Amino acid sequence: MPSFTPQALHALTTLIVSRMGSSPEETEEVADHLVRANLAGHDSHGVGMLPAYVRVFQDGLLVPNQELHTVLDAGALLVLDARRGFGQRMAANAVRRAIGRARELGACVLALRNSSHIGRIGTYGELATRAGCAFTAFVNVADGRDAQAPWGCAEARLGTNPFCTAVPGADGPALLLDMATTTIAAGKVRVAYNKGATVPDDCLIDEAGHPTNDPAGFIRDRTGAMLSFGRHKGSGLAVMCEIMAAAVKSNDEHDLSLARHGHPAHGEAGGLHLLGDDGDLGPDQPVDQGGLAGVGRADDGGEARAGGCGVHPA
Repeated sequence: MPSFTPQALHALTTLIVSRMGSSPEETEEVADHLVRANLAGHDSHGVGMLPAYVRVFQDGLLVPNQELHTVLDAGALLVLDARRGFGQRMAANAVRRAIGRARELGACVLALRNSSHIGRIGTYGELATRAGCAFTAFVNVADGRDAQAPWGCAEARLGTNPFCTAVPGADGPALLLDMATTTIAAGKVRVAYNKGATVPDDCLIDEAGHPTNDPAGFIRDRTGAMLSFGRHKGSGLAVMCEIMAAAVKSNDEHDLSLARHGHPAHGEAGGLHLLGDDGDLGPDQPVDQGGLAGVGRADDGGEARAGGCGVHPA
């Protein structure tokens, strides 16, 4: 595998992004984001993403030099549309607006929609903590390939759906948690494939739903799926990231109230639909629908055990 100095990586990234038509300011933001991801050890979200960015640019799904469009400004609630802009710049500018609103009002709920890939989510947590703000993000993947199989299922129905939270340090570095809800990030499967290496156990299933350590099917053949971390618990978090990320991103610019289009209950139905039916259950996962993360409802307990509840001694 070739090795490059950070300066060479930055120069290469700058050349590619500028040739895609980005302004100098946008080019610098994107290049800085990608190279810093590599320097932090997150090669999955570094300059290795550039071929994918070029492909979506050629497909018209990445449009350089976009400006954020305000869909809703309701004080502590902002809904912004990125108009398919470069994700690193769109997300950073959106978070900067949210930081300003949080300083003014004490908190801000931000929804960003129609962005191209926004890169390493932790970058935006760091941006917030440098401004003295705490940060929590629920992230979904709206237009990418389904990558993650819900718990007990054999087919992908979710993205990697990252979760990130960060808090400023009192006198030192911020505390940051930035993770995909899959066992490893999709980019790390790509990195393993490019190295000719295998992935750890419990990361992938093949097209038949069986565990595999070979990344070739997922990357080269686009078959199989990634698995959630923590079994049903990580899968449940992935479903909730899907729901929370979409909760206030209505397509109706004239009616975005949380009580109607943005209420999580509207997203819940979509989240439940993602889990599919019994035909999606994996061959080694004889789990009934009630056992799938995200399917059960908070008020199910009364009916589920109406016949009696066993009580174990303490």
